[in-house]
Amino acid sequence: MKKETCSGCGAMATVVRGDYRYVESGLNNVILLGIEIIRCPKCGNEDPIIPRIAGLHRALAYAVASQPFRLQGEDVRFLRKYVAMTQAEFAGLLHVHKSNLSKWEHNEDKIGDQSDRLIRAVAIALGEGLQKKIGEVVKSFPEIRQSARRRIELNVEDYSWKVA
Repeated sequence: MKKETCSGCGAMATVVRGDYRYVESGLNNVILLGIEIIRCPKCGNEDPIIPRIAGLHRALAYAVASQPFRLQGEDVRFLRKYVAMTQAEFAGLLHVHKSNLSKWEHNEDKIGDQSDRLIRAVAIALGEGLQKKIGEVVKSFPEIRQSARRRIELNVEDYSWKVA
């Protein structure tokens, strides 16, 4: 059994394989399937071991943009950060005021249907390594439902994902 040092308390921790709720992404409902986790029996801290994090975030951006549910604030914020833009830059690109984007990102205002689709398209068009997926994302627009998603489960081995 592999051992690592706990980042929380410095004690020896065990490396286990399991599913991990990836809140560090800024998305509340992302589950990484079958990932190695450093689990500390002393303080209860859990740290994921994430190989190829850039690939993981690319797959996650694609999953968020492709989900058949209306974007939520955390989705917009994740996609904006994925394309490495400030709120002012992203708002300017969308031709909305920065305060509108902030309200969307904090779920203080509903994102309109057209803005939802534009955010998805911009994120895929500007996201590193995602440009070839733009057609798939745009073709999925008619499938978008008004309800919020439940969760995204992402396999870290092959970056396959599903909305559960």
